[in-house]
Amino acid sequence: MEKHLKAGDTVFLDFKASWCSTCAAQERVINALKAENPEYEAKITFIDVDWDDHGKSDLVKRMNIPRRSTLVVLKGDQELGRIVAQTGKSQIKALMDSALGAASA
Repeated sequence: MEKHLKAGDTVFLDFKASWCSTCAAQERVINALKAENPEYEAKITFIDVDWDDHGKSDLVKRMNIPRRSTLVVLKGDQELGRIVAQTGKSQIKALMDSALGAASA
């Protein structure tokens, strides 16, 4: 992840757990949106962060991630947006669109 941020890439972080139903709902929406618009996959670096492994990590503390099912978009060291425990398609699409806009700029 750090190498992508240092390179100025647009990164979409998905803090998730395999047992989390909200995370699974978010994943279904994200995958559907990627299928609808291949530009997301082409221009944004998607990184899954396993909450069970990293929930107490320095990364989580530094970024002030409150819980699993948090989605965050970064470009370099700038946070462009986040969603916490939301599963609505329009909200997730808006976050992905902001990432796409930053990646295309």
